[in-house]
Amino acid sequence: VQLQASGGGLVQAGDSLRLSCAASKRTASNNGMGWFRQAPGKEREFVASINWNGGSPSYADSVKGRFTISRGHAQSMVYLQMNSLKPEDTAVYYCAVARSAWGSTSGDRYQYWGQGTQVTVSS
Repeated sequence: VQLQASGGGLVQAGDSLRLSCAASKRTASNNGMGWFRQAPGKEREFVASINWNGGSPSYADSVKGRFTISRGHAQSMVYLQMNSLKPEDTAVYYCAVARSAWGSTSGDRYQYWGQGTQVTVSS
């Protein structure tokens, strides 16, 4: 199982980034997917999730209104459009495939994890 996340980088506050995550169709096409992040010295936290069919997007309060999760390419891709980035968004971002067809805010409900992509937002 491979999950390949990409799109991270170093940006300034207020800028935008789009993260992408590619999974095999067999792995992800019938499963919910999500994005989590982990900042240095902090626990991993939920960012966004989406159901197998691209429905019911869910967001952490800290990113609501700024980030958008979506799916594409026969549901094998998941994207995270991040706008109005803030320094507190700095973290390693991980994509994950859920154990079921539904996205979840709990990391325990995910079975496969990508390797992470670094997002750094300078003030």
